[in-house]
Amino acid sequence: MAIFRLSPAFKDYLWGGTRLRDDFGKQCDFEKIAESWELSCHKDGASVVADGEDKGLTLAQYIEKHGKGVLGTDCEKFENFPILIKLIDAKDNLSVQVHPDNEYAQRVEGEYGKTEMWYIVDCDEGAELLYGFKSEISKDEFASRIADNTLLEVTQSVPVHKGDVFFIEAGTLHAIGKGILIAEIQQNSNTTYRIYDYGRVGKDGKPRELHVEKAKDVTTLAPAKQYPETPIEQKDGFTQKLMASCEYFTTYVLDIDSKAVLSADDKSFNSILVLEGEGDIGGIPFRKGDSVFITAGTGEYAVNGKCKAILTKV
Repeated sequence: MAIFRLSPAFKDYLWGGTRLRDDFGKQCDFEKIAESWELSCHKDGASVVADGEDKGLTLAQYIEKHGKGVLGTDCEKFENFPILIKLIDAKDNLSVQVHPDNEYAQRVEGEYGKTEMWYIVDCDEGAELLYGFKSEISKDEFASRIADNTLLEVTQSVPVHKGDVFFIEAGTLHAIGKGILIAEIQQNSNTTYRIYDYGRVGKDGKPRELHVEKAKDVTTLAPAKQYPETPIEQKDGFTQKLMASCEYFTTYVLDIDSKAVLSADDKSFNSILVLEGEGDIGGIPFRKGDSVFITAGTGEYAVNGKCKAILTKV
């Protein structure tokens, strides 16, 4: 039973900005911080234990040392750690992209597919994202619109506001628009198929790689399936709202007035990602932007302080 903060891995993709440093206090040498991987056991960027006797271990090393029991019984069905949680600062538009499902990804890429959800932490006025198609289209039309650069004529642009939630099943065409700061809870995967990238070039001066043929294999050519709206639950000292629940993760947004008593039972670890405010969890101090890991079997624990946070479990 343990509670500790995690230090993230960082990515400096060309569309990133500086808000994760300026607003969330992330310490990184990159000029741009596009993403911070706050809860990750992925080979492309591991989060690191920041507190206690295991400080300096990656989360994967911590799990190896203490056993998979720290993840809970609901994680036993997964060969690998099931979740990856990020903060994403889109200073510019991300590419139009899609993620494969488990069957395709494991067969073609050797890792999980990617179902994910987005919580809009903040956004510029008028910001939009791309979310599926306006209506169903055929595979032939999809292919021809990719070829003649008219794909955006049939995709669905959605205005966004702070606090909005989007559930993105594997196969859903999507793109984060410029001026949006997102908390992303996703399967533990880094497989992305770019379809359209606005003609941009990478650090090497060459156009970034597209993955059109794979995208044709996996894209659902229809409007996106939004997760049903759920009610806000009034708890003792805080409110809780379910954002999404699927096989891989269940995630809530919490608004805590002064104290919230939560529980990490034997079924799953808890992850707390702090979006606003400060306080402590079991004596471990936190501030805006911190990621806190609570091992399965810890039982009841208190989040003390006025804050907004995302709670994720399996």
